Amino acid sequence: MQVLYSIETINDASDKRIPVKSLGQLLDNTTELMTYLLYFITEVSRYAEVDAAYRASKNLLSSEDLNVNIKLAGNETVWKIVENSTFKVAVDHYHCQLNEEGRELIKKTYQKLIATQEYKDYIAEEGRSKKTETSILDFIFSELMFTDEQFLEFVSENFSSFSDDVEMLGKIIISIIHKPQSLNLNEAVTRDTREYGNTLLKTVLEKQEYISELIKPKLRNWDAERIAHIDMILLQMGVAELLYFETIPLKVTLNEYIDIAKEYSTEQSGQFVNGILDGIRKDLESSNKLHKIEFRK
Repeated sequence: MQVLYSIETINDASDKRIPVKSLGQLLDNTTELMTYLLYFITEVSRYAEVDAAYRASKNLLSSEDLNVNIKLAGNETVWKIVENSTFKVAVDHYHCQLNEEGRELIKKTYQKLIATQEYKDYIAEEGRSKKTETSILDFIFSELMFTDEQFLEFVSENFSSFSDDVEMLGKIIISIIHKPQSLNLNEAVTRDTREYGNTLLKTVLEKQEYISELIKPKLRNWDAERIAHIDMILLQMGVAELLYFETIPLKVTLNEYIDIAKEYSTEQSGQFVNGILDGIRKDLESSNKLHKIEFRK
């Protein structure tokens, strides 16, 4: 959607010449953002040792300074992530070193954490269990990072794809926390996803004239000047899926593009996209031009 929008609206012709490369760059940005979010979580956890070292270096030491709990720094799930070979490569590749603002956010997040009951319960438990090791990281990510306006603003400023990817990546990060053995940043964006994206992009561009001819008759009852440009792009993508992606069920295509329209366009876009796509679907079915593969158990 972003690449097609750029092709249609931006004077720079780079996307027109190399649309698949432009899409690949957007997908790489998603991998970089995922790497950074994981890196931030591990750095908050490992800050326990930084805090302990700082307190130990003070001239006047309190009992608290001498007894900083560093259990979090040894969190087994954290170290499964830190020692993951694909994570190491990605951290180096994307230069994830923190700037001053990033370091202050790490410190702030850690200080908020150690004041919570969840943290106190975590360090009070003897030994380590998979449940508590993952739950404290889940808490850091979901309740401290993703609810903190300063953190969200910082990430948004540094990663242009954050607002688009936040919901999807939130689910992926939680999944990795609970199953760190599944982490593979070489396939953060899977091969299937890349192939689907590339194929959809090329299909819309190659079949655009035919797809547009199917859409135009359905626009007679709509004010053309008031139709959002992004809605037209979504209609083209939706029709391309209906016609040329035989393994994607009709209902899935309709629901997905309605949701995307609601998220990225106007308040009326969901209803508009739903009405047009459903009308085209009916026409294609009546003329026997829809051929979907049904997968049954």
